[in-house]
Amino acid sequence: MELKTKPSLMLVDGMALLFRAFYATAVTGQFMINSNGVPTNAVNGFVKHFFTAISSFRPTHVTVCWDMGSQTFRNELFPDYKANRGEAPVELIPQFDLVKEVVQSFDVPNIGVKGFEADDCIGTIAKQAQNAANVYILTGDQDILQLIDEQISVILMKKGFGNYLVHNNESFFQEKGILPNQMIDLKAFMGDASDNYPGVKGIGEKTALKLLQQYEHVDGVVANLNQLTKSQRAKIEDDLEMLYLSRQLAEIKCDVPLQFDLDQAAFQVNRNKVLEKFDEVGMKGLQRFIEVEQELA
Repeated sequence: MELKTKPSLMLVDGMALLFRAFYATAVTGQFMINSNGVPTNAVNGFVKHFFTAISSFRPTHVTVCWDMGSQTFRNELFPDYKANRGEAPVELIPQFDLVKEVVQSFDVPNIGVKGFEADDCIGTIAKQAQNAANVYILTGDQDILQLIDEQISVILMKKGFGNYLVHNNESFFQEKGILPNQMIDLKAFMGDASDNYPGVKGIGEKTALKLLQQYEHVDGVVANLNQLTKSQRAKIEDDLEMLYLSRQLAEIKCDVPLQFDLDQAAFQVNRNKVLEKFDEVGMKGLQRFIEVEQELA
């Protein structure tokens, strides 16, 4: 009896790839305006990142997840969440819809749910699919490291194309000295300047890691405040409410109401369909990036 190979599912953080691609070329003003007057630099870069990762990791199934607007349940919890971020550059705005059209031409599902972030959709799908497939999450966002599990790995994109740091349970523990799900508690103490929530003022990564190695999680630390130094105890007591709020903000939700069918995520690119879409939207020189599908066939 022939044993079936377990499928491999790559979940792509669409926003991470798109923003990375945009800013890599925007600094030089290379927006690549097509005949319709629409910039395509971010979409071009997205396609290159996407197919380079496909070539490197060769998943059998692929899905791309997206943010659906800037307002999520986290803004209801904390109105200043991500309030430090400005509006998207005008050259990027029309590329949000364009990139989804291009992904659709790959016959790859686009998934996003209003009120939730792409991370939440990724977390939900990863947890649903981990028993049926080996899951790889492609991103540049370290927040997603909290999702690492026995069947869930995270591929962190580094500078350039094709440079990755792949994290699993073992490599994460070697680097941080804590378990992946303790990342949530780590961020609860440290806060996150990019997402604009403070955590506990005066508690940095070194102290937070030490506390978590000793007491496991936020509740464990709070239950043992009398064991901490006078300074640590004062800082945590002063920001206790923010500590718990920051933990809520940091945790990726894995129960987003969405529909995911692994079979519909099977990766089989119709080369002619993709090339027609590239031609339609005025994106040149990308043909070699989709030849990987012929290699995988």
